[in-house]
Amino acid sequence: MKKLILLSLTFLMLISCGDEVQFNTPAFQGDRANELWRAKAFSATIDANGFLLITGTNNVETVNLRIPSVTESTFVVGNVNAMEAEYLDGFGTRFSTNNRPDPSVSIYPELGEIVIEEIDYTRGLFTGTFKFLAFDASGLNSVGYTNGIFYRVPLISGSIPANPITCPDAEMDADTALLAYEATFDSSLEFVNSADFELACNAYRQALIRQQNYCGDLDGNVQEIIDALGSCEISCTQATNNRAEAEMQYNAATIGNFNEKCTQYILYLQEQIQFCGDADGSIQAEIDSVDCNDDDGDGVPNAFEDFNGDGDLTNDDIDGDGTPNYLDNDDDGDGVLTADEAVDMDGNPMDTDGDGDVDYLDNDDDGDGILTNFESGDTDGNGVDDYLDDDDDGDSILTINENADPNADGNPVDAVDSDMDGTPDYLQA
Repeated sequence: MKKLILLSLTFLMLISCGDEVQFNTPAFQGDRANELWRAKAFSATIDANGFLLITGTNNVETVNLRIPSVTESTFVVGNVNAMEAEYLDGFGTRFSTNNRPDPSVSIYPELGEIVIEEIDYTRGLFTGTFKFLAFDASGLNSVGYTNGIFYRVPLISGSIPANPITCPDAEMDADTALLAYEATFDSSLEFVNSADFELACNAYRQALIRQQNYCGDLDGNVQEIIDALGSCEISCTQATNNRAEAEMQYNAATIGNFNEKCTQYILYLQEQIQFCGDADGSIQAEIDSVDCNDDDGDGVPNAFEDFNGDGDLTNDDIDGDGTPNYLDNDDDGDGVLTADEAVDMDGNPMDTDGDGDVDYLDNDDDGDGILTNFESGDTDGNGVDDYLDDDDDGDSILTINENADPNADGNPVDAVDSDMDGTPDYLQA
């Protein structure tokens, strides 16, 4: 406590000596420990990022003033790295406003300021003031400057940016990045995309760091927000909600969208393990139980080939050919491969004749009484194959009403040919 009081008194004494500072033109000088400190040489440089460095030296000691924006403004030093006042003594010891004081000296950073009062853009000259208390690496020793003045310090390297970045610019960018970040977990979304979330989160973090660099962070609020972002991963709660939504969609999937919904469900199960863990192995067990496959490649996933619903794919054989449906590429044995049977615009199987059996399970797809495997070609040239056309010859008399199969065995070999010309009635207009 005594050290803190002594340090504070010393700094106040330095401030009180301001009237004794002698002013030269041009100049770089200030009060240090009750004595006038004056630079013999001084200059300014601007780096590729547009950061300004103003330096003054007496050939033994050096003072560096760093700010992130070449603008006429006040920059508070002592709380962010981009704004810094630095003193180098004759023994190579570095004192910086970015070094924090030891807790035995002070529990708060000692803030100072660099003020750019005037910029001569034509000749590249900088005028302003400064004051600061800088600490060495141990945080136990300090050097303070008050009533610092730099007057018409010349720019010797770099160029003044035409549109320098300012604090309001950085704040606006941070606000924009925040909106983009919040949009990745908006309540209207079905899922929180972990990759989009991470990308937007990191972009927001960088925008906040940039805001710190150009605006400072006196109350530490910006740093608190940065810390709260953590590793920029979605939370376990978000991952669990994703899994629940994906599971609901998976359970409601149809043949047309099953592959998409099944793959999606597996993805969010895996993410739930990634972001929540799986201590009892239940999530992995669920992943192992999900079958997204289509073993016979007929466009009907295995999950839809268990027609008796007993969970055993091997005992389902619609056409009775000895090959279970999940391995049979012509499930109804009608000569039309299941993959080629009619589907709607969403990829779901159609029921052409409306008899309640979708075509890939119906051996008479058009319901005209003739089995599909006995119908080939397009007799009436109307663009609809005979096996899907209930009026094969296009004479407006349905095939089923033209005695195409008198013995009703589905084979038109006994079809009526009224005029005995060799073409049965159902194929003759």
